[in-house]
Amino acid sequence: MEATIDKAVLLTELDAPYPVSQEAIAFYREKGYVKLKDVLSPAVLEYYGTIISDLVFKLNTLIKPMEERTTYERAFLQIMNLWREDEQAKEFVFSKRLAQIATDLMGVQGVRIYHDQALYKEPSGGITPWHADQFYWPLASPNTVTVWIPLQATPMEMGPLAFAEGSQTVEIGRDVEISDESEKILADELTRQNFTMHDTPFDLGEVSYHAGWTFHRAGPNVSDQPRKVMTMIYMDKDQVVMQPRNRFQVADHAKWLDNVPIGSHPQDELNPVIFSY
Repeated sequence: MEATIDKAVLLTELDAPYPVSQEAIAFYREKGYVKLKDVLSPAVLEYYGTIISDLVFKLNTLIKPMEERTTYERAFLQIMNLWREDEQAKEFVFSKRLAQIATDLMGVQGVRIYHDQALYKEPSGGITPWHADQFYWPLASPNTVTVWIPLQATPMEMGPLAFAEGSQTVEIGRDVEISDESEKILADELTRQNFTMHDTPFDLGEVSYHAGWTFHRAGPNVSDQPRKVMTMIYMDKDQVVMQPRNRFQVADHAKWLDNVPIGSHPQDELNPVIFSY
């Protein structure tokens, strides 16, 4: 009986409102990201972290030795749309609390899920090069945001996410895929334009939200533990699907949007509304 009560408490937390301060909203809109403390309890992270980790190791197909991998493959194990694989993972991904924060930060009426992805940076895993996520997405509006949820405290040696503050408004590097090349091009250009890089640890329960066009990266994991992270990508519920501009967007249009007609809204089956006012 006790386990049932505990689960009910966890589900209540996942759907309970989180008060987003006006300061946090203003910071997000100016800087393109925000970090928020105590968004999820240790109990929620432990319970759902175990479920997510089990799915990652069950579904992972990347088993090459680290020295044989590309830079992208060394960055993390990447497992997507866990919500369609497991009902308990879906409970976490469909958290109204996390979606409500995204809605408030963007100042929209509600959000749909684009997709989720677990990002596990193994011990000795390499850097995640500078990139902007929306390069990959055939979405017309910049009202997109990713929540980055470490499933453990994430000190610097684990490679926490770092952000180029205010970079969501610049046009540089919007045609560069994540690679050694993007790391060099963007590092040079972001430095040349004097962008401040915010690179700090994450406490347990702390999460970040970053806009689709905000440039970000992560350092290597030099610890002896995997850096376990779950992410969800949200879009304005009234987002419009645009003509894909590169081969990645063509693939995303098929995989995450089911090839809905250009100029239409995403559909509810693959991209349901998670939170709405």
